[in-house]
Amino acid sequence: MRLIPVIAALLFATCTASKLPPPPPPDLINYDPDKDSLGASDAVIHRSNIFIHPRAEFPQWLTDITGLHQWPGLDAPYVSGMNFDFTGIPQFQQYDQRHCERTYGINSCSFDCGLCVGHNDIRHCHRLVQTFDDGPTADTPTLLHYLKGANRKVSFFVLGIQVVSFPEVFRSMHREGHLLATHTYGHTHLPSLTNEQIVAQLQWSIWVMNATAGVIPRFFRPPFGGVDNRVRAIAERLGLTVVVWDLDTNDWRLNDQSRSSDEIYGQVRVWKNNGVKGIMLEHDNTLFTVAAGIEIAEIVGKTDYTVADCNRKGTPWYQ
Repeated sequence: MRLIPVIAALLFATCTASKLPPPPPPDLINYDPDKDSLGASDAVIHRSNIFIHPRAEFPQWLTDITGLHQWPGLDAPYVSGMNFDFTGIPQFQQYDQRHCERTYGINSCSFDCGLCVGHNDIRHCHRLVQTFDDGPTADTPTLLHYLKGANRKVSFFVLGIQVVSFPEVFRSMHREGHLLATHTYGHTHLPSLTNEQIVAQLQWSIWVMNATAGVIPRFFRPPFGGVDNRVRAIAERLGLTVVVWDLDTNDWRLNDQSRSSDEIYGQVRVWKNNGVKGIMLEHDNTLFTVAAGIEIAEIVGKTDYTVADCNRKGTPWYQ
């Protein structure tokens, strides 16, 4: 039985007990959304709407490095224990999102201001590949349940602050064999930050992923596509490869109803039917986008390709 009608009923019809999404898989049996949840409406891409409910344990080894005893808020601090070497980092001017007049054209190679792709960036793929940003959230288990039943693997670009709030969901993502990468700690437009602030956003996301599931990410997607050669240089020193996208599903527009599900699915069918290949940008931050992700998976068909395979088959997922 396909999962799509169940989710569609939940989203677009009057909610009744018979139209609830399917129960979580066995690996999520201990997941308690009342104890480990922000709620779907809170877990959106706008930083002003992200509420912090610390759940993940703060390890002693991180206290030894940072001198802190709990996970930071959205604007994670740079601490001396990071010991980052800033020598040789390009000196490009900071610029705010959508203020591209402050960039330096081809020299800065800004993706959000000019779709410039760095030499080592991953933007294209020789298959249609699903990637999900902004999780984990209270709605991610619904997506995980579908993916497990369909025996599919995808790439998740997680927010550190969401891992703090949803540690069990993050561990389930890892146990079920999906590629886990960083989307920074607090979903900040990185080119607008100082060098130290960029390091903090990336390093804290690495630390929380390591502390929660024992992984050190190799891949990194900048929020809003905000990356230039200054950000790339810092990320590379932390062992991170930039991953952007070439196919935007615009699934996030389901949240404000500025685009319909039929429009989104229609576009994906055009890609599929015309043999278009690439990295699709999706989100697992609300039930609307999760439902879209499941339907898109049905359209695309079975694949176990991740962004690591877009680089070259067999590329290690983690450092």
